[in-house]
Amino acid sequence: MRISISINGVKHDADVEPRLLLVHFIRDLAGLTGTHIGCETSICGACTVLMDGKPVKCCAILAVQADGSEITTIEGLADEGRLHPIQEGFWECHGLQCGYCTPGMIMSAYGLLQENPDPTEDEIRHGLEGNLCRCTGYQHIVDAVRHASRQMAAKAVKAG
Repeated sequence: MRISISINGVKHDADVEPRLLLVHFIRDLAGLTGTHIGCETSICGACTVLMDGKPVKCCAILAVQADGSEITTIEGLADEGRLHPIQEGFWECHGLQCGYCTPGMIMSAYGLLQENPDPTEDEIRHGLEGNLCRCTGYQHIVDAVRHASRQMAAKAVKAG
């Protein structure tokens, strides 16, 4: 089946098997390996990307289901070589250790902050519930998202 998916603003057309998962389309056909494959059952969240602006676990979506969609991966968050404030927050607040869950955590945090630009600690924890980390105690991840929300708010004030 022939499909067309825009990933980080670049159109990717391909003939795919109907059973091909979106995560494999992103990694294998588009060559973007920042999206990680963890459980392949939608439990861990390592494969979280934005599909038409909303966080989704792309190990649970067939590529054909994403035909015509706009996908944003971790590689698509940086702006002209500058890290996105969420990426900076994970760096500044030590929100990562091994880094395997980090792309999914960041993409889920992005979706959360689009809906709620100033979440409480409990709201952040709830917003990241579908993402598992085996290395951290999550507190640094929560701190990173709070840091990012403050940075994004400050940037919005400067721009407005």
